[in-house]
Amino acid sequence: MFPVLEKQRRRFQSQATLDVGFRKRALRSLLEALQEWTPQLCDALQADLGKCREEALLTEIGMLARSIRHALRHVGSWSRTRRVLTPPFLFPALSRVRPEPYGCALIVSPWNYPVLLALDPLVSAIAAGCTSVLKLSEYTPRTNGVLARMVAERFSEDYVAVVQGGPDVARGLVREPFDCIFFTGSPAVGREVMHAAAEHLVPVTLELGGKSPCIIDATANIKLAARRIAFGKIVNAGQTCVAPDYVLVARGKRDAFVAAFAAEVKAMLGDDPLHNPEYARIISREHMARLGALMKDTHVLSGGRGSLDTMRVEPTLIGGVNLLSPIMQQEIFGPLLPVIEIKDLDEAESFVRALPKPLACYIFSSSLKNRRRLLRSLPFGGGCVNDTLLHLSVPGLPFGGVGPSGIGSYHGKAGFNAFSHRKSVLTNTTLWDIPLRYLPLTELKRKIIRRISK
Repeated sequence: MFPVLEKQRRRFQSQATLDVGFRKRALRSLLEALQEWTPQLCDALQADLGKCREEALLTEIGMLARSIRHALRHVGSWSRTRRVLTPPFLFPALSRVRPEPYGCALIVSPWNYPVLLALDPLVSAIAAGCTSVLKLSEYTPRTNGVLARMVAERFSEDYVAVVQGGPDVARGLVREPFDCIFFTGSPAVGREVMHAAAEHLVPVTLELGGKSPCIIDATANIKLAARRIAFGKIVNAGQTCVAPDYVLVARGKRDAFVAAFAAEVKAMLGDDPLHNPEYARIISREHMARLGALMKDTHVLSGGRGSLDTMRVEPTLIGGVNLLSPIMQQEIFGPLLPVIEIKDLDEAESFVRALPKPLACYIFSSSLKNRRRLLRSLPFGGGCVNDTLLHLSVPGLPFGGVGPSGIGSYHGKAGFNAFSHRKSVLTNTTLWDIPLRYLPLTELKRKIIRRISK
C-alpha cells in the first residue's frame, strides 16, 4: 500500500475527521491559506499558463473562496442525520439516513485550472469528512510547488497530502485501494481510472469533457451572443472543459455573428492577441501542433494566427465544417471555434444528438418557447441560457457530465454527496414485538398480509 495512504487510513479510522467542528476548522484553515498564498498562486499561474492576475482571481481563486464559504455555511446541515417516512405497518420503527464519509479519497486534477480543480474537490472531501491525496498535473510545476507548500503548511500528510509526478505516478495511485476516486481530465484517461477503480469496487466521480455546443436561434441578440461566446472562448485561451466547442447559428445569421465575434475579440484583446499579456498561453508545443493540425484544410472566417514564440493562438472562427471533419471528432481545448449554419431547431437537435452527450450547452434565444424546447430535448451536463461558463460560478449548482462527458457531479451539496455514503438505518422498539411476520402462518396472518400488501 502507498505509504501516505496507510497513514491516512489510520487517521481516518481514528474518527478524528468525523466531527463537524473539525471539518469547519479545516475549511477555515484552507480559506486562510488561500488568502495568504494568493500572490504566490497568481505568480505561479502566470508562469505556467500565462494567466494574468485578474483572470486567476476571477476563474480560480475567487471561485474557490466562494466554494469554501458555501461549504462552511452548509456543512452542518449536510452532515445531519435525516428522518425518512416509515410505512405505518412498521410502527413504531423510525427510519433515518446518516451521511458518512467514504474514507480515504484520491483526487486527480488537470493542468488547465490547477488551483481550482485541485482544491475545489478537496473542499468537498473535507466537508464530507474524508482524508485526501491530491495528484497534481506535471504540466504546471510552478503552481504545483506553491500548492504543495501551502497544503503542507496547513495540514499534516495523514490528512491532506500532495503528490507530484507524471502519468506513471497517476496510474500507480489509481490502482491503490482508496475508498473513492475523483478524477478531472480527458475521457480516454477517465476510462483507465474507472477500470482501475473497478478492481477495488470503489466509487468514482469523473469530470471529463466533450464538444459543448452554442445554439443561436433566429431570435437571438447576435451581438450579445457573440460577446459572451467570445468571452467563453478567450478565458484561459479556450482551455476549459466547458468552453464553447462549436456554434450552430440560424441560417442567414452567420455573417453577422462572424463580424460581431471578430469585433468583440478585437475589443477584448486588441489588434494583436498573440502579444497581449492578458491573454493566456497554450500549455505546450504539443498542444500548439494539435491545434494547427485541426485548422488544416479548413476555412478560416476570422483570426487564424498563432505564434510559437508567445505560445498563443488568436480566437479563430472556422467554417466549412461538418460532423465528419477532424475538428468535430475531438474536444478542441483551445481558441478555435467551428461555425455551422442550421436551418431550424430540428436540425440543431439532430446535430447535437449525433455527437456524444456534451458537458455543457449554451442556448442563445429570445424565445421562451425555443429555450424550453432545447432544454427539454437535449442531454447535457449543465449550461447557460444566453451566456457561457457562468453556471460554474454558482456553488449550489451541481457540476458534472452525463455519459461520455462524466459520471457524478460536485459543487456545494453535490460535492459533499460525491465523497459521502448515505447510510440507511431503521430503529425498532424492544418494548413489544408484533408476531405477524413470524412463521407459522395462521389464517388471520394470511388475511392481514394480503390486506397490507395491496
